[in-house]
Amino acid sequence: MIKNNARYRDILNYRNSKYFIETVKQARKYDKENGKNLVIFAGACQSYFEALMEAGANFASSPARILIDFLDPLVVAKNVATADKNKYITIDDFENELRDGKKGINGLGARGKKNIIFI
Repeated sequence: MIKNNARYRDILNYRNSKYFIETVKQARKYDKENGKNLVIFAGACQSYFEALMEAGANFASSPARILIDFLDPLVVAKNVATADKNKYITIDDFENELRDGKKGINGLGARGKKNIIFI
């Protein structure tokens, strides 16, 4: 977010969000064509959260336009990666592990990626 600007819905007020948005769109296009079922976390500190989600991200930063903790994206990835593939994970499942909770990161959720094999 460019300093001292309050027009949150104007892409020109964000330094890098347009690149994140384009990347999410391209990843979703790839996912649709190849059926890889990607889970996308997009953005960085003070990103255009709404546009990232609209582009197709599962999780994004920063709904409150705040500086996020550098570990928070890893918390999201860990929780999705270690959840059973039959479980749908939402931010509510691990909000207490994030420094700023839903102010820093939010999203729609994703299906877990862990395959459980019983022998």
